[in-house]
This record gives sequence, structure tokens and C-alpha cells, in this order.
Amino acid sequence: MTNQSIACDAPDSTPQDRSDKGLVRSQLLTLRQRIPIEDRKRFDATLGDNITKWATILLETNVDLVLGVYWPIRDEPDVRAAYAELVARGVRLALPVVVAKDAALQFVLWTPGDVMIKDSFGVGIPAHGEAVSPHALLIPCVGFNPQRIRMGYGGGFYDRTLATTPRPATVGVAYSCGLAQFEGAVHDIALDRIFTETGTL
Repeated sequence: MTNQSIACDAPDSTPQDRSDKGLVRSQLLTLRQRIPIEDRKRFDATLGDNITKWATILLETNVDLVLGVYWPIRDEPDVRAAYAELVARGVRLALPVVVAKDAALQFVLWTPGDVMIKDSFGVGIPAHGEAVSPHALLIPCVGFNPQRIRMGYGGGFYDRTLATTPRPATVGVAYSCGLAQFEGAVHDIALDRIFTETGTL
């Protein structure tokens, strides 16, 4: 993978203190926020195209594919433009819902245009819907390391979700400037792959 974004190529763009994950997270969030809007739109379109191609391949072996997607917050890659195309190709989508502070995420069937409400975190979730177990998940990343360990916001919701059985296939979605050197925790589970605007890890 190569970095093409001006924001990602900045001399101070690589978090330096690997021992403090909170500091690394803060630095990565700042980097993501600084990506110019026109670059962001282009990156998001590339990510959406790659996600659509990948999901279409999955459909060849699973015509009932349920894909867990996400509603972007805090400058996460916005690939919602691809969701309608996925539905048109036969993919069923589900959005995550926080049911308890220390529980795994629940996923609820959702189609673009369905009524949404905001949860206690201010995140959009379906107002109604059937709970399902997705076959695969798109997971937004604050950062990631070369071993495909994801860094999130520290709540542990996806960690608990990936610890359940059966474990869904996992694809991280991130900008390339989220690549950083940090140590994974004992409970961290490597993602199967990570899509960025520059390629796949």
C-alpha cells in the first residue's frame, strides 16, 4: 500500500509514541480530520467501489448474504453511497446497535431510506428492524497496524462482537493515513482484510 493523500504524507503524520494507545488514537483522529474534503470524497468513492466488488464476489457463494455496515461518525470513511448499489445487487444490510455497555453489538436489518433514530451515542440506528447475524462486517477503523489489528474508539464493542461464534468475515474500512505502529492487546482479533483508498491489506 502507498499513501497518496497530502494529509497522510505530512512529515509528522506517523504517531511516534507506540506505548500510549490513547495518544496514538488522538493523533490518528487529528490526521483523519485534516484530510481535505475533495480528497475525502475521492477516497470514499474508491472505497465504495472496492466494497461493492468484494461483496458481489461474496454473493456468488451466498445468495442470502447479510452484510453488517456502519453509519459514519467522526470523519470515518463515508461509503453510504455504495449501500444502495449493494441492495440492488441482492445484499441485505444490517446496522449495529449498542444493547448494553459490556455486550457485543446487535445487528438490525436496514435498507437505505428506512426510518432512523439516534442512540445514546448520537449514532444513527434503525427505528425498527429484525435482529440478524451478519455473514460479514464492514468495520470502520480509527487506525490499524501491519498485522491488521484495528484501533477503534476504545469502547470494545467490536472486540466483543468478533469474539462471538460463529465469527463473521471482517473488513476494516480506513484511510491509508490510519496505518500506525502499535501493539495489539491480548483480546484483539486481526481483521481478515482492510480496505483503504490506496489498496487492500
